[in-house]
Amino acid sequence: VQLVESGGDLVQPGGSLRLSCATSGFAFDAYAIGWFRQAPGKQREPVSCISSPGRTEYVNSVKGRFTISRDNAKSTVYLQMNSLKPEDTAVYYCNLQMFDGYDYWGQGTQVTVSS
Repeated sequence: VQLVESGGDLVQPGGSLRLSCATSGFAFDAYAIGWFRQAPGKQREPVSCISSPGRTEYVNSVKGRFTISRDNAKSTVYLQMNSLKPEDTAVYYCNLQMFDGYDYWGQGTQVTVSS
């Protein structure tokens, strides 16, 4: 199983980024995938997730600004982030939890929101 995040960058407040999580090694269309983030000095926190059939959930702080989506043909999950704020600065990770409870994580991608 591999999860590879990309798309992180330095962006000004109010800007947008699209993160990608490219996956391989498992039946992608059978599993939910989540995005988490970890800011310096803070615990990793959930941001959003998308279920196998495409149901989405978001933490309150990103509702209306972030959109998660999945492309089953490409085994990839995306996180479109708009109206970015400095408090969105963090390393963003995608997560796969297998049916037996085992967690897989990507290496993370850095998002920095600063003027």
